[in-house]
Amino acid sequence: MALQLIRTTIEIISKAREAETNNDPEKAAELYEKAIKANKSDEDPYDRLMVIYRNLKRYKDELRVINAGIKFYENLYKKKSEKLLGKNKKLLQLSSALAKTTGLADKKGNTVFYPEPIGRWLKRRVIVEKKL
Repeated sequence: MALQLIRTTIEIISKAREAETNNDPEKAAELYEKAIKANKSDEDPYDRLMVIYRNLKRYKDELRVINAGIKFYENLYKKKSEKLLGKNKKLLQLSSALAKTTGLADKKGNTVFYPEPIGRWLKRRVIVEKKL
């Protein structure tokens, strides 16, 4: 099942790139949207879709894609972190202290560093919000 999903996503992305090459950004955008729905964990369709919407000056659509990507990856990293740390309070405290010490979190424990692609997309979101 997972292998079929990957094949389907690769085929959709291939068709979207072909549409971009043929100067059909609307068709490419439609296909990249479909690729994201098929496999949310592939960051390439998000990136390409952002570029297409930026070039078409469809900043609301670009912002929507940015926010959806950020939300998905934040949840993904949160789930991974919870799976690794579990409900072990001591481990959570040590992890938080390490993050603060290394500058990955502020004094209140809020994240300062974001793993990619979140960091890149947060910067782009600021730019797009200024354009709206």
